[in-house]
Amino acid sequence: MGALRTPRRRWVDEGLQALARGGVDAVRVEALAKAIGVTKGGFYGHFADRDALLTEMLDTWERESVEGVVDRVEAAGGDAVERMRLAGRLTFSDDRLLHVDLAVRDWARRDAGVAERLRRVDNRRLQLAREAIRSFCTDPDEVEARALLAFCLAIGRHVLAADHPGGERDEVVARAADIVLDHPGRRP
Repeated sequence: MGALRTPRRRWVDEGLQALARGGVDAVRVEALAKAIGVTKGGFYGHFADRDALLTEMLDTWERESVEGVVDRVEAAGGDAVERMRLAGRLTFSDDRLLHVDLAVRDWARRDAGVAERLRRVDNRRLQLAREAIRSFCTDPDEVEARALLAFCLAIGRHVLAADHPGGERDEVVARAADIVLDHPGRRP
């Protein structure tokens, strides 16, 4: 009865929430069923096993954090740097995507398959950063360095616990992004 009323997507969404809250070990069929308010038997109407759910969760995270973000950025328009900034905000400021992304990074430390998936996603994200930076920078070494710095800033700001004397974290991060993305055509 519950399998017919509980869409497959609901199991995936609940799994992603559990992953974001407590890591991959928190993604347990019984706990998900309880959170959804159904019996765990309903799970098996959608998935062969927990591994099938985990794979679909990773598919969903990858689709939402890459293709979904790219689609939203392209729809918004703007110059390459504005699109890059928006992609960063959508990926690393959206609470759902950010917390799932950080949990996937933690999971990847212990699972080679997840690490490979994360590498693919990060490579795609870095390629988008390179493309944006190439719009104002022609030196390939500088493009690569700036793309890396931008990406490290986007991720690292969420795991760094340091204080910033003389400035609020958001102000410091914004200034750091300005430095990485600075080019002569954008200066006042």
